[in-house]
Amino acid sequence: MAKMGADPFSVRAEASCSSSPSRIFAFRIRAYTNNQHIDDKNRFYKELGTFALKRKIEDLVLRAEMLTPTALEFEEARRLKQEEVIREYDLWDDVAKSDEDLVQLAESAKAIDSLKDLRYKAEEAKLITELAGMDSINYEFLKQAYTACVSVNKSLDKYELSKLLREPYDMEGACVTIESGNEGIYSEIWAEQLTRMYIKWAEKQCHKARIVEKQDSDSGGIKYAMIELEFKSAYGYLSGERGIHYMSGNSENKLDLSKVINPDELKAGTAAVDVIPLFLESSPDLSIDERDLEITIRPSYEEEQSNTSPSLTIQHIPTGLQVRSTGERSRFANKLKALNRLKAKLLIVMREQGVSDLASVRSSAISSSWNQVARRYVFHPNKLVEDVKTGIQLSDLTAVLNGNIEPFIGAHINSRRHEIP
Repeated sequence: MAKMGADPFSVRAEASCSSSPSRIFAFRIRAYTNNQHIDDKNRFYKELGTFALKRKIEDLVLRAEMLTPTALEFEEARRLKQEEVIREYDLWDDVAKSDEDLVQLAESAKAIDSLKDLRYKAEEAKLITELAGMDSINYEFLKQAYTACVSVNKSLDKYELSKLLREPYDMEGACVTIESGNEGIYSEIWAEQLTRMYIKWAEKQCHKARIVEKQDSDSGGIKYAMIELEFKSAYGYLSGERGIHYMSGNSENKLDLSKVINPDELKAGTAAVDVIPLFLESSPDLSIDERDLEITIRPSYEEEQSNTSPSLTIQHIPTGLQVRSTGERSRFANKLKALNRLKAKLLIVMREQGVSDLASVRSSAISSSWNQVARRYVFHPNKLVEDVKTGIQLSDLTAVLNGNIEPFIGAHINSRRHEIP
């Protein structure tokens, strides 16, 4: 008996022998029925999921079929017009204009190739869906089609938004500054989180974001950070981020608040985000009288220890605007960088005030990034991200902080639609 007890197979055999044939048959029938019920239920849900997935694919394909031909027709007409313009004059008469026209022609050709590729992918996804229809349970085919459709529609979203980027400087890179508020450790940690958010957003666009300047705080957060995004249209995409980003929550939030002294207290933090163009191929076209500039040089402790160039601050006396540069290794390079940032900031102010020369800028009307709330991030009790400028609300706070800010960017760019003739 001990041997049988140690052998699982022997135990099952003994139980079977001690049971009547009718009971065994009934047990098997129940087991078969239960398994069949489970299989039918799984099949039902799988078919339901397949049906829903096919509907999503059909919707995405329909959008691609509606938008791609129109966009392709527009781009091909634009290319023909550009070719006619180039043929009408000698390229050597105005080299600068010729270079600009040739760049635009190359961009049109690139857009046409991309749209043709999107059209092909949409047709391929439609074909895959039809093939998958021959087998009601074929997730692999449908996943492939759905992935292709999502990619096509994301590209179409970017294309549509790019057509709305017609404001001056929209096609330039971007210089983003994040400055913590006066709430102490909470704002400093929050500013660090926002800095990571913008870096992750750039990475999702397959571009690199460089932190060119940063002032750390004793809490482990940051007091100030500057990010440069050296890719086309970065300013057009991120200009709507300007303003106060407000965070509220308690110890259950996802920030790194292990350094917080009283984690059970209600926490709130603010950080101001400012965005100015980063001119990629030329310097800002603005002349500033040197007599209107006040330049201050202050070496910090870290700079003295590392033998790097001291921080350089430039203030434009008539407007009171101030910029700085600390990331370059020479005083001259820091001055040049700060001066370009000042020009970029002044160009944006002139654009906002609708004036064409510096003398007409009203210093009292210059808006600061601390003057308007851009977005609220709520961590507890309900997670919510609310964009104050556009009214867009998202509940997936973690995704937003991981760089998924496209809905806000798209809403801000689309808000310009009525302004475009």
